[in-house]
Amino acid sequence: MAKRSEGLPEKDRQERILDAVLHLLAEGGISAVSMRAVAREAGVSLGLVNYHYADKTRLIAAALRRIEAQDIALLEPDADLAPEERLRKALARVADPEFLTTAYLSLRLQLWALAQAHEEFEQINTDAQKRYRAELARLIRAARPELSRADAARRAADIDVVQNGLWLTALLGLDRRSIARSVERCVSIALE
Repeated sequence: MAKRSEGLPEKDRQERILDAVLHLLAEGGISAVSMRAVAREAGVSLGLVNYHYADKTRLIAAALRRIEAQDIALLEPDADLAPEERLRKALARVADPEFLTTAYLSLRLQLWALAQAHEEFEQINTDAQKRYRAELARLIRAARPELSRADAARRAADIDVVQNGLWLTALLGLDRRSIARSVERCVSIALE
């Protein structure tokens, strides 16, 4: 039986593998992730998974780094907007419908739990959070250049806490108005 990934470029096959890891993590946590389960979910051979990732730890670490890249992309400025509007747009992105699904929020919970499961995962999460906060602080300073770096960093940390709380409580079924107020609170923290 031919695998679905035949003929795909190597990068696309790796993306399918990481998509599979993230799906399995969201559905069943770290215990649902095995090299064989990932290969099956991705529609690739077990040999291909083993070729790209030496073991389950390397596989999960790569998935964590992919999520980090997605988080940083949330803050990518739109060059056509003024700095304050760039910041507002970036802060609103965390409440986009794609991030408020049960599957995505379940994945977030699993990713946070991974930090307690393995020292390397904890370091990846810590480094990712630092980079996210630094990029957010940079956007804040661009919008409010009179702020010191330390003040912008404090504001970024406060916003990060509110955003993570928004995601956690969204699982409980918060209404859209509550989510919108949380986003506005982040804007207030950043700009006032």
